[in-house]
Amino acid sequence: MSTSRDIAQLVAAAKPAVFWSDSPDAPRAATPLHGAASADLVIIGAGFTGLWAALQAVEENPGRSVMVLEADVAGFGASSRNGGFCDASLTHGLLNGVEHWPEEIDTLVAMGQQNLDEIMDTIERHRIDAHAHRADEVDVAIAEWQLADLDEAASTHASHGASVTLLDEDGARSIADSPTYLGGLVHHDSIALVDPARLVWGLRDACERLGVVFHDNSRVTGVEPDGIRLRVRTARGHVVADRVIAATNAWAEPLKKIRRWVIPIYDHVLMTEPLSASQMDAIGWSGREGLADASNQFHYYRLSHDNRILWGGYDANYYKGNGMGPEYERQTDSHETIAQHFFDTFPQLDGLGFSHRWAGPIGTTSKFSATWGTDFDGRLAWVAGYTGLGVGASRFGAGVCLDLVDGLTTERSQLAMVRIKPMPFPPEPLRNAVIQFTRSQITKADANNGEPGPWLRLLSRLGIGFDS
Repeated sequence: MSTSRDIAQLVAAAKPAVFWSDSPDAPRAATPLHGAASADLVIIGAGFTGLWAALQAVEENPGRSVMVLEADVAGFGASSRNGGFCDASLTHGLLNGVEHWPEEIDTLVAMGQQNLDEIMDTIERHRIDAHAHRADEVDVAIAEWQLADLDEAASTHASHGASVTLLDEDGARSIADSPTYLGGLVHHDSIALVDPARLVWGLRDACERLGVVFHDNSRVTGVEPDGIRLRVRTARGHVVADRVIAATNAWAEPLKKIRRWVIPIYDHVLMTEPLSASQMDAIGWSGREGLADASNQFHYYRLSHDNRILWGGYDANYYKGNGMGPEYERQTDSHETIAQHFFDTFPQLDGLGFSHRWAGPIGTTSKFSATWGTDFDGRLAWVAGYTGLGVGASRFGAGVCLDLVDGLTTERSQLAMVRIKPMPFPPEPLRNAVIQFTRSQITKADANNGEPGPWLRLLSRLGIGFDS
């Protein structure tokens, strides 16, 4: 069994880079914006939201001039740093949706399923090589108290038309052989698994073929009125546009007021070396499902196309003052913690190396799902706060933004989820104190058979979500 020293050495040996984008296939950066330009629509940010907004804008309205301004390169942020779980849920899972939007949940479920279908259709139509495939998702119980939660969850999902299957211990271990598994809940055909960086690159290529103009390394420094239009400024130029969409998620740029509702939470991920044939046989996992445990502080994991295991989650960190930057990604404590959990889960893989380790900020809201807003009399729209499920929900979020900036009254733009913002986070220094105390109470609840204490019960009554 690996010791803490062994764990530290394995983590230190992993390349501090995002596996998905650490590839010779990565496209060259687009030229930065220089001088003055004009467009019908400017999109700030070339992550999933920005790319989906650009693609839908030109597919639905051919001839519309669209420009995308990116502070770094396409997919630099959360869009390439995730696990590649493209989930149908728009509400951070059905249970969270039932909690916050019970009257709309069946509509939201149907919209989410349609959204996932359309994502897969887009991948096929544009021949995007993102190793995308439909898959089941399995929540596994690793503590006795989680079995009752999974049983209740199964009933709720079934009552809303979802196809689910409860598993006993043997059934769970037939999915993947871990001594920690006590049971499970299978969500059938509820997700697609993708290579997120290749999906970014493919969407960008599709956009460019349809006339969208990209400028990388063009951080937007401000947006201001310019007559009846808007001027979007960068360090070396500006664009005057009729409409603007801000798609920067956790970075909340250039609209700092987004920080009222959206905070950055750092997630940590490890990617193993490819498993040998004997190692694959040792763990089973022939169905290649997406897996997650049922703790409040949970791990998510999946196989890559070349039989590596991506292992992430659990240790979600907020840094005082909405801290973000490379200095928070280089710390190894969280990676060592989740590495130990990896070998606890799969002791038969003891000694397997990690090829890559990375971290990045997830934009989250107090309702654990996206929120929208407008500015400049509706000429600018923004969306942020997908809380880890943005691979799929970003397409829906982008579509809502297009409705908002175009002044369209649609079924999706009239959803309460879109119209009503979540409870804002308190300002600093109270923000940091509240978040750190809540994290401690989540850890305490997991150690107490999942039973929330008074603080977590209060948050629940206020409609504020909590988990890792």
